[in-house]
Amino acid sequence: MGYWELQEGKDCVQKTWITTKMATALGLVGSAYHIVAFQPDSALAALQRASNATATMAALGAIFGMTTCLSAQARDAPDDPLNYFIGGCASGAFLGARTHSATTGTTACLGLGTLAFFTKVGKMEGWALTGPPKL
Repeated sequence: MGYWELQEGKDCVQKTWITTKMATALGLVGSAYHIVAFQPDSALAALQRASNATATMAALGAIFGMTTCLSAQARDAPDDPLNYFIGGCASGAFLGARTHSATTGTTACLGLGTLAFFTKVGKMEGWALTGPPKL
C-alpha cells in the first residue's frame, strides 16, 4: 500500500515509515549528486557528508509523517490540508534547529508547510501536473 491509500489520521506508524523511507531515498540521491558536484578530499569526508544529509532527510520525513498524522488525530479533522501544513512546518522548524538558524527554520516552515498544504489540496481536488491539458 502507498501513502495515499492509507486512511488519514490512522496507521500513523505505517504512514511515518513510508515518509521516512521516501525522504531517506531522496537524501541518498541528493547527497550522491552533491558528492559528485563538490568532490570531497577523502572517502571519509564523502561518507560523513552522505550520512549527515541522509540522516537529516530521514528525520524530516519522519517528523512530517508523524506530525501530520497526530495533527489529524488531535484536531479530529483527518482530511484537512492544514494537517499537512502543520507537518511541513514542523519539519521546517527541525531544519532550522539543525542549522542553528531561526531564519532558515522560519523560511523552511513556511515553504515546506505551504508545499505540503497544496500537495494535499491538489490530491483532494485531482490536480494533474502531467498529461494533456483539460479544456
